[in-house]
This record gives sequence, structure tokens and C-alpha cells, in this order.
Amino acid sequence: MPEIPPRVVATPEAEALIAELKDKHGDLLFHQSGGCCDGSAPMAFPRGEFFVGDADVQLGEIGGQPFYMSRAQFEYWKHTQLIIDVIAGQGGMFSLENGTGRRFLTRSRLFTDDEVAALPEI
Repeated sequence: MPEIPPRVVATPEAEALIAELKDKHGDLLFHQSGGCCDGSAPMAFPRGEFFVGDADVQLGEIGGQPFYMSRAQFEYWKHTQLIIDVIAGQGGMFSLENGTGRRFLTRSRLFTDDEVAALPEI
């Protein structure tokens, strides 16, 4: 049986920024934005200030912090692994990295057929 791949992972640069934000703001929650004001970007919020509900699914954790996406968006992305990275630039206006000169960026890769077969249903 193949190992179950994580649905979301973070690069070392993203892990470092997550740790920095957690030190400053406490526990975090990530939600993959589906568009609108900040485009499609991973957004970092203080835990408890962004409410998730039945329309959201938890993909996993990055830096020990939960990562969510809307169920409707997940239907399009369920065959991909999200890779959360950091690049220079302006963060989303509602995301905690705004003002640091860095922003989170979602990269992705398609799961292999074997990986898809190993993934649990969400």
C-alpha cells in the first residue's frame, strides 16, 4: 500500500514565515482564498478570527497550523497537492503576512495515480 501523501505542504521558507507569524499573533488558521479581493492565495488569520463551517474542508496542517479550503474549490483541486511557498511582495490585505514584504503563494502538483488511490475521502 502506498504512503498517503499530504494534501498540503509548506516549503522551508513558508515554515519560517509561519513560525514568525505564530510568535507574533499566536495560533493561526490558513484558508485558501478562492478569488475576489486578494485573488487565489493562501490567507493566514489569527485562529478564532476566521470561522470555518460545513462549506469548508481541512486539507491538513502547515507549520502545525490547520489549512482549509472551500468544499466547492476542493472539488476542482482534489487531484493536486498544494505547496505553500513564500515570495517577495505584498501579502493579501486581510492576511497576517501583509506588511512583511513577503507573501504566501500556492504552487501545486498533480498527484500520481497511485497517490490518488491512497488518498482518503474528504
